[in-house]
Amino acid sequence: MIERIDTGPRMSKIVKHGGVAYLCGQVGSGATVAEQTRDCLSRVETLLEKAGSSPERMLQVIIWLADMADFAEMNEVWDAWVPDGHAPARACGEAKLARPALKVEIIVTAAY
Repeated sequence: MIERIDTGPRMSKIVKHGGVAYLCGQVGSGATVAEQTRDCLSRVETLLEKAGSSPERMLQVIIWLADMADFAEMNEVWDAWVPDGHAPARACGEAKLARPALKVEIIVTAAY
């Protein structure tokens, strides 16, 4: 069974299937990469909870940065947030994001 949560005409915020929750990409507000990363991760936590999951159950995370020069700043926030002993498989790359003000987008897949 496939369950879609908060579905709109373009996408669902969460899709659950076979014990796995797929979250849509999360972006945050703020002027800096650190601020946007903190906001993204707060939004991720909210969606994980809504999916019946948690940061400890993350399987894979994909992070897109508008500029890889921001890698260390983003990682400082990430490293403080990810639960000890529960780091997911992760990839990080540079991409042109949907709006010029966006500096980071985080995509999470988690068990529930």
